[in-house]
Amino acid sequence: MTTPHPFRLPRLGVICVLGITLFVSGCGRRRSVHETAYISATQANLRDRVAAVYTKVGLVKNGERVEVLDRDRRFAKVRTAAGVEGWIEQRNLVGKDVYDKAQNLVQSNQNDPVQGQATTRNDTNLHVEPGRDADHLYQVATGAKVQLLKRAIAERPGTAPAPATRPTAQTDERKEAKLVMEDWWLARDDQGRVGWILSRMVDLDLPLEIAQYAEGQRIVAYFVLDEVRDGDKKIPQYLTVLTEPKDGMPFDFNQVRVFTWNVKRHRYETAYRERLKGVLPVTMAQENFEKEGMLPTFTIRVEDDSGTVTERKYKLNSPIVRRVLAPGEEPGKKHR
Repeated sequence: MTTPHPFRLPRLGVICVLGITLFVSGCGRRRSVHETAYISATQANLRDRVAAVYTKVGLVKNGERVEVLDRDRRFAKVRTAAGVEGWIEQRNLVGKDVYDKAQNLVQSNQNDPVQGQATTRNDTNLHVEPGRDADHLYQVATGAKVQLLKRAIAERPGTAPAPATRPTAQTDERKEAKLVMEDWWLARDDQGRVGWILSRMVDLDLPLEIAQYAEGQRIVAYFVLDEVRDGDKKIPQYLTVLTEPKDGMPFDFNQVRVFTWNVKRHRYETAYRERLKGVLPVTMAQENFEKEGMLPTFTIRVEDDSGTVTERKYKLNSPIVRRVLAPGEEPGKKHR
């Protein structure tokens, strides 16, 4: 009978254990998948391999649909609609759930009245919900023109109050974080894409001649009521709604101001102003008032102390702004 070599079995055992370990770790590192994803970066390169040195095999752009073939730690192997395959950082991809939310924003807000035009200050993400931590699919570039549709407020991450603890010398001296709310705008870009933008990332496209009358307040939205002719020029007349110069207010605006053009003095003048607790959107229209003819009108929504929102209509028979009372409505306090 042949005696087994004393070291053969242990050596085989080590090899088997090492093989199993490598197989398991390899499975944990790479996972073969087949799913749909979308590019959330402005643009990104496709690599031929996951390595410090690689060859660029393709380029994908924002919103482009790709098929995920494999995942490897921070990277994913994708195939484009053109059939190009390559590796991309996973942080540049979002799933179909984010894409569906972005498309839903487009569909559900396609008929919303525009509350003003604005220009982006920086490259800006279009989030699917208001909030810095919310997912995004699309990005708009610096200087892009967007339409503002709705306002919302969201908590700034990292500003929630610290939980209550027993006071000590250290906690007394330490400043606790305060809850900070930020203003957000639902915006539509020139490609029809819709998403939430941090309000401080956009500037209203309002003429300086009107913006200078903000008097330290924040102009929230603006609207062109009509145009008047001054010589060979047509000058727009504006409605603006304003609020306090800070984020997180519980109302959208608390002031209304109308600016008309004085043809004799060739300048803007305040034709009407009123303070109230307003809720967007503001809507514009044209209406026939018989002897006065067709006049521009605007409707604002006012919230009372109980939270009830009612509408108020106004007409502009330049330079006079008057309230248009609903049937059975009695005139209230007169405003300048």
